[in-house]
Amino acid sequence: MKSPWYKSLSSVFGLRPRLRGLLFFILGVVALVTILAPLTSTSYEASTLVPNVYSNYRRIKEQAAVDYLDLRSLSLGTTLKEFPLCGKERESYVPCYNVTGNLLAGLQEGEELDRHCEFEREKERCVVRPPKDYKIPLRWPLGRDIIWSGNAKITKDQLLSSGTVTTRLMLLEENQITFHSEDGLIFDGVKDYARQIAEMIGLGSDTEFAQAGVRTVLDIGCGFGSFGAHLVSLKLMPICIAEYEATGSQVQLALERGLPAMIGNFFSKQLPYPALSFDMVHCAHCGTTWDIKDAMLLLEVDRVLKPGGYFVLTSPTNKAQGNLPDTKKTSISTRVNELSKKICWSLTGQQDETFLWQKTTDSNCYSSRSQASIPLCKDGDSVPYYHPLVPCISGTTSRRWLPIQNRSAIIAGTTSAELEIHGKSALKNYWSLLTPLIFSDHPKRPGDEDPLPPFNMIRNVMDMNARFGNLNSALLDQGKSVWVMNVVPVNARNTLPIILDRGFAGVLHDWCEPFPTYPRTYDMLHANELLTHLSSERCSLMDLFLEMDRILRPEGWVVLSDKVGVIEMARALATRVRWEARVIDLQDGSDQRLLVCQKPFLKK
Repeated sequence: MKSPWYKSLSSVFGLRPRLRGLLFFILGVVALVTILAPLTSTSYEASTLVPNVYSNYRRIKEQAAVDYLDLRSLSLGTTLKEFPLCGKERESYVPCYNVTGNLLAGLQEGEELDRHCEFEREKERCVVRPPKDYKIPLRWPLGRDIIWSGNAKITKDQLLSSGTVTTRLMLLEENQITFHSEDGLIFDGVKDYARQIAEMIGLGSDTEFAQAGVRTVLDIGCGFGSFGAHLVSLKLMPICIAEYEATGSQVQLALERGLPAMIGNFFSKQLPYPALSFDMVHCAHCGTTWDIKDAMLLLEVDRVLKPGGYFVLTSPTNKAQGNLPDTKKTSISTRVNELSKKICWSLTGQQDETFLWQKTTDSNCYSSRSQASIPLCKDGDSVPYYHPLVPCISGTTSRRWLPIQNRSAIIAGTTSAELEIHGKSALKNYWSLLTPLIFSDHPKRPGDEDPLPPFNMIRNVMDMNARFGNLNSALLDQGKSVWVMNVVPVNARNTLPIILDRGFAGVLHDWCEPFPTYPRTYDMLHANELLTHLSSERCSLMDLFLEMDRILRPEGWVVLSDKVGVIEMARALATRVRWEARVIDLQDGSDQRLLVCQKPFLKK
């Protein structure tokens, strides 16, 4: 992903041959010295040696040499070797979620299911192939209700056991999985469930959620996405999070249906969202025991919930749960209700097994509680990127403390003029170039039947350096039936609160690490000046391109916008992962270029 030689790349290309050769000779000497330099005994005493430190140091040295050799080959005009194809065992591989390795590292009591990139071992660099029975997903909205069974790793037993409100109505028909969540005749279906929640809020219909300030919903343990699919039909933005699952993954199935989702578990670490991010948090039989660990799981929900926001819990009222070993155990909803009084939540409705709490809109509520209540956090400016859970209440002093019912038209932390600068005006220079290339009727693939026009292949989009979420806004303005995962790099300006306040999906991420999703889950990846931003980091751009290839669907698109020297290097890396790539000059007098790539369908 990052390279210490990267900054000087564009300037190297502009030097005369003799100077260029001299510079590369000097760089080569530096690289060899770095590799061969002995470790001093004072730096690494046997008694204090930490294996991880040595492993990381060695990896950086090796990466410096590899990057140097690749850049030297690029400058001399030689063709770089393609990465080999991975074996079958890597078809569904998700880095940083090695449960077996986490257990061997001593993690237990649920922490082994969390994300742990620090235990990730170096693996062979290779291109992940799709499974033998993989097929290109169907066009939205048909693909929301019908997916190919070969595209998701799920067993027949898991299909037969899909009986909760968020997973029921899933049928296996030949080589397809069919969802019937939109059938209004089904008793106690998703529509009735959503209407029940709306009534508890005080609304006449679920179509009025937006009038109550509900636009973004964090759906914990979303089943196979039926509730999320219904919310999408209501023009809301749900984000499904669920723990990593080797088979029958809720996240993988939701993404395969074209619904926003990512792997997310907060048993020991905070979610990668800032405080006060969502209008509603939903848990229907999500399997979370909310009263354990000093209620820190519930405090994490409170952290990401906006003032006036709602927590919806559907849980059996007669099922004994809790952490009271010597006393009579109560239902989890009763325990949550007891804890809610300590964090300024109020129970506003209950119907059957569904409970609804509302977070206070008055920040003074916390100062009026008893001294025995849960303390307030001393909120700082640190980015909440998988930090440990905290036993305190966050966000009470934030300038973003704005009730969802009184949402301002101007996003907190920016101005309408600033949004415009980074919005339509920043995209209009190349938008007309991308539209005919990407958003067009898909050509017939050799050996396949003629697709029914229009065959728009784009549904799941990721903006890898989203800034203010303006690609998302532009796609909506163009009437494209897509959703965008707006990623804000952890070392960039933290604009994620602005993105979420606009009602878009988003997340914080460190692009030195793999993204928490399954292979083949996005149709399009976009990155504006991400490679330039990563030039100061200490990880490999080659690993970044392999990660992009892992999460990109066959026949998916990559659009990179950056300086000409960076784009030329990116084109060379694109050929190593077998992408078809073309460079586009914007013809605006700048040194900015577009690299538009398409991933091939590598059939077995």
